[in-house]
Amino acid sequence: MALYADLHRHLGGSVVPRILWRYFQRHSPDLAQRFPQYREFEEFYTRERNTLDEYLELHTLVESVQTEQTLPYFIYRLIRGAYIFENLAYLELRYTPYLRTSEKFSQFERIEQMQTIVEIVGKASQVKEYPIVTSQILCMHSRLPYEVNKAIVDLAADMRDYVCAIDVAGGDAHYAQRLDEFVGLYEYARSLGLNTTGHLYETTDGCYPELLPYLMRIGHGIQIPLLYPELLKEIARCNQCLEICPTTYLKTGTLDSLYELKVVFDRCFEAGVDIAICTDNAGLHNVRLPFEYENLLTQDVIDFKQLQACQDAAFRHAFAWPYGQRPATLLMGLLQETYSQDEEDSLLAL
Repeated sequence: MALYADLHRHLGGSVVPRILWRYFQRHSPDLAQRFPQYREFEEFYTRERNTLDEYLELHTLVESVQTEQTLPYFIYRLIRGAYIFENLAYLELRYTPYLRTSEKFSQFERIEQMQTIVEIVGKASQVKEYPIVTSQILCMHSRLPYEVNKAIVDLAADMRDYVCAIDVAGGDAHYAQRLDEFVGLYEYARSLGLNTTGHLYETTDGCYPELLPYLMRIGHGIQIPLLYPELLKEIARCNQCLEICPTTYLKTGTLDSLYELKVVFDRCFEAGVDIAICTDNAGLHNVRLPFEYENLLTQDVIDFKQLQACQDAAFRHAFAWPYGQRPATLLMGLLQETYSQDEEDSLLAL
């Protein structure tokens, strides 16, 4: 039975290299010619970058082929892999719907088309043979105009059957010049009763305390325990959860080794701040959630008790998980009922 929850996975970075390369070979002659051999493509797609901005440029490669027509193709394979290879019971997919609309359209037409994109992603995520609870987080973007970002918030409010929260993405260094604008958008989102998370305190350039009061979860947030541990007490009081994505920090050049995260986990546990371990961009990293767990354990960043606490926290802070308990607890209850029934049947047979 699936046991895990991933609260931070980008639709653009979720496509594993092999599936993306095969799509290029079959449907995109230009990209197929650029990467004729799979090994060459995998090396390019998954290698470490020097900065977060350089890393985020890879999203444009995938966004260009995630259209109305192709999204079901990619999402089916995403859900299948998440269920079979990662044991996921719950998955929140985040993306900017505007970036999946047609560039041939006007801004107004692209805003109108966003509703169709959300519907396609929502319906394609419901795969009967792979029963995962899924929901969407719609991302505002640091490089999109205010009108588009506000439309994304409004869309999230209008489509709650598919959408569980909003986010802001696009590189945290780019928020600074528009900080008041994003504060206003988050304030507006909270007034609509929307759940909120946001890419914040991921890098040393993305530390904006002005946004913290509007977030229910913090996307990454590793610079808080590393550089601003005095904030942890308030984060614990507000029951804000950090979405830690270990491999990302190596791929973006933010950290030199996973072991640097030990300080993050230790300080958060000491302060009573919850952490959910996530994948961020499982395809770009070619690393699935159980391997994130294993890497943290084998490199002595966390122990098994801390891992279980993080897994519990992921379900506790999941915006759209419909049950009061995580799947392992539910399964134990079912097994206990089965054992009790077997014992009763045995007594009746005597």
